[in-house]
Amino acid sequence: MRDAAMLRRGLLAWVSRVGAVLVLLCCSLSLLYVMTCSPLHSDDQPLSRALPHAGANQLSLGATRPVVGAGVAGTGRAAQSGGPSVVHSYQALLQEREEQHRLHISSLKKQIAQLKEALQERSQQLKGVQDSLKRAIAGGPPEGHGSQASDLGDAQGAKSQQADLQDFLRSQLSKAEVTAGARLPSEYAVVPFESFTLYRVYQLEMGLTRHPEEKPVRKDKRDELGEVLEAALHSLNTPPAQLDSKSSKVYSQSDFIEGITRTEKDKGTVYELTFRGESSREFCRLVLFRPFGPLMKVKSERVDTEDVLINIVVPLSRRTDKFKQFMHNFREANFKNYTLLQLDEEFSRGRGLDVGARAWKGGNVLLFFCDVDIYFTSDFLGSCRLNTQSGKKVFYPVLFSQYNPKLIYGGPDHIPPMEQQLVMKKDTGFWRDFGFGMTCQYRSDFINIGGFDIDIKGWGGEDVHLYRKYLHSNLLVVRAPSRGLFHLWHEKHCADELAPDQYRMCMQSKAMNEASHGQLGMLFFHRDIDAHLRKQKPQQQQQNPKKT
Repeated sequence: MRDAAMLRRGLLAWVSRVGAVLVLLCCSLSLLYVMTCSPLHSDDQPLSRALPHAGANQLSLGATRPVVGAGVAGTGRAAQSGGPSVVHSYQALLQEREEQHRLHISSLKKQIAQLKEALQERSQQLKGVQDSLKRAIAGGPPEGHGSQASDLGDAQGAKSQQADLQDFLRSQLSKAEVTAGARLPSEYAVVPFESFTLYRVYQLEMGLTRHPEEKPVRKDKRDELGEVLEAALHSLNTPPAQLDSKSSKVYSQSDFIEGITRTEKDKGTVYELTFRGESSREFCRLVLFRPFGPLMKVKSERVDTEDVLINIVVPLSRRTDKFKQFMHNFREANFKNYTLLQLDEEFSRGRGLDVGARAWKGGNVLLFFCDVDIYFTSDFLGSCRLNTQSGKKVFYPVLFSQYNPKLIYGGPDHIPPMEQQLVMKKDTGFWRDFGFGMTCQYRSDFINIGGFDIDIKGWGGEDVHLYRKYLHSNLLVVRAPSRGLFHLWHEKHCADELAPDQYRMCMQSKAMNEASHGQLGMLFFHRDIDAHLRKQKPQQQQQNPKKT
């Protein structure tokens, strides 16, 4: 017992000393960081205030160009003392020093964060040891020894799990196409790269933006590329990672030329960044890889949609032929009851939907805002129920928009029945990713968000306004293609009474709805095609003369 008590006192003294040393070291580094970051106190204006700062060229993927500012008075004095060359030399020297200073601060921040993590880990270990000693004192030496063995077993298990995770991430790197290529079955299996610079991303899959070159509009994309560039600069400027130990070059964002990136969805994302070297034909290339971890179960729940009632709200003005077709689809989807609300005022789509949503007095109900030229299936109504949750989620499906059937099938006499036209192919239609009019949400969410802007007249604009309201809220917006939702083609008329923005949106929608790029090209060059066919007929007749 006497030896056990001495052992416990010695262990507590050792743990206390280690904790005190770590606290003292953390305080020393914090004091060094404060002394390093504090500005110099002087009565004269420092040169860093009279000349442009290197920080003005920091990464800002949302900007079009770096902003460089200079003090007028300071620049004037420099020009009088030594001319433009002296000013440029001071600027270059100052930018280099500030870049080194910024990297040093970043390194100190990371060291402080690591020390804090180490201190927290030691504190947890100390707490665990104290708890085990308390249990040992309360229950005797055998139980204490068992508790210590349990703590050691938990620590070993955690280390084993961490080692397994590291092995898995390394295996992800070996499987991905980073250091070597993979055998692919065809050209369609290639995963293309995206190219990016400080302020632009060049992409193949354009999506809603339809711009092959753009500024990253998503914050997560900007943060991702900014983190990659910062990690690359930190790696290049860390002495052990420098390619040439004799090189004294400090890399900055201005040295970054371009990068390429691509994501293999089951493995991870690779980044290749190219920087300028010390000469015009020398470059430095850095390859980074962000591996994807193993699948993790988030939750498992049972969703019962049997008693979920859907109210379909459709605004209508004239277009009785389309309404007749819509009601036929309405009955096929097993809907029987409907209510007609008539408004004697200038037509407004947002106003009509708003009145229809607020007219229901039977409690909180699922609303599906629809148009009269939409065809939906029962499978889509199931998706509407599954992807919507009161107070948590709203559903914005991307519908499949049909091209002009007269152009697709070669004339009005060859158009098949409606059920045979509901085919998703490249030449029959496209995903209408620029439309936000079809949406599923609960009535309470629609009321709480403020509803539509009823001041917008006619068609267009009100759906985007509501969509942005949901994006700015805490609700999860589910945006996904829906295989059971079709926009039926109809001739589109853009009225002269529309506002300029609405008229332009109407004309853009009209152009995209007619046919695919290839089909419009065939229509545009039909004269050349007919002339070519006329020239080919005599040649074919000469090559294949009729037998007498």
